[in-house]
Amino acid sequence: MNGQRLKDKVIVIIGGTSGLGLSAAKAVVAHGASVLVVGRDQDKCLSVQRELGERCQFNVGDATHPDTSELAIRCAVDSFGDFHGLYHVAGGSGRSRGDGPIHEITDEGWRYTLSLNLDSLFHSNRAATQKLLELGHGGSILNMSSVLAYSPSPRYFATHAYAATKAAAVGLTKASAAYYAKQNIRFNALAPALVDTPLTTRAMSDTKTLDYVATKQPLDGGRVGVPQDLDDAVVFLLSDESRFVTGQVLAVDGGWSVTEGQYHERTEDPQEDTANS
Repeated sequence: MNGQRLKDKVIVIIGGTSGLGLSAAKAVVAHGASVLVVGRDQDKCLSVQRELGERCQFNVGDATHPDTSELAIRCAVDSFGDFHGLYHVAGGSGRSRGDGPIHEITDEGWRYTLSLNLDSLFHSNRAATQKLLELGHGGSILNMSSVLAYSPSPRYFATHAYAATKAAAVGLTKASAAYYAKQNIRFNALAPALVDTPLTTRAMSDTKTLDYVATKQPLDGGRVGVPQDLDDAVVFLLSDESRFVTGQVLAVDGGWSVTEGQYHERTEDPQEDTANS
């Protein structure tokens, strides 16, 4: 492993205290970056900082609030002297608040899921773009999408507001990539399938869903992803190695988007959840 792929880079990770974001924070520090992580729980933030050491700072905040990302990026510059990249991970399922198939989505479920996944991403991308324009040296903005944005699974993963937010993340990423390319500000997105994180406990506890995923994600023996499966892609897209890459959506999905997957007959509706965190 080349520990210098992100040497002297300053990265902000929105949602960096658990799951995919925490794994990414460890990876970018291991590759030479300084990182500021944002999370809602102060104890988790302190734990991450203790684990990663002096090249890690944190801010406690809710990513759906407009000021959270702006403050985090400002603190990163104050702490480390610069800012080069944003990784937006924060988000999740709105199922418990009323997301589901479109005929069942409640108004609250729709508003909650859009705020959680899309408003938060807009706030972070806007703040990062404004700071990179101010600094004048370009940089990389990496967003979290999902295979459900373009490769639905109606039987096991029918959360349509969630899918809409993840498709919107792709649209915002591509439009921004086109607009800011002349300023060397790159926008890309990752699209995982089912990854074992604290936000996917419902799917991880349902044997029928796991049987389906074992055939829908056939790589590496057929399995659920782990956060570390995304780390090399994160490092690549935040580093200068991807200096000629923008507007792309990279599926890190174990083959989900190119595989049919096998259904198992049953007489009742499956437990449903949302892929990735």
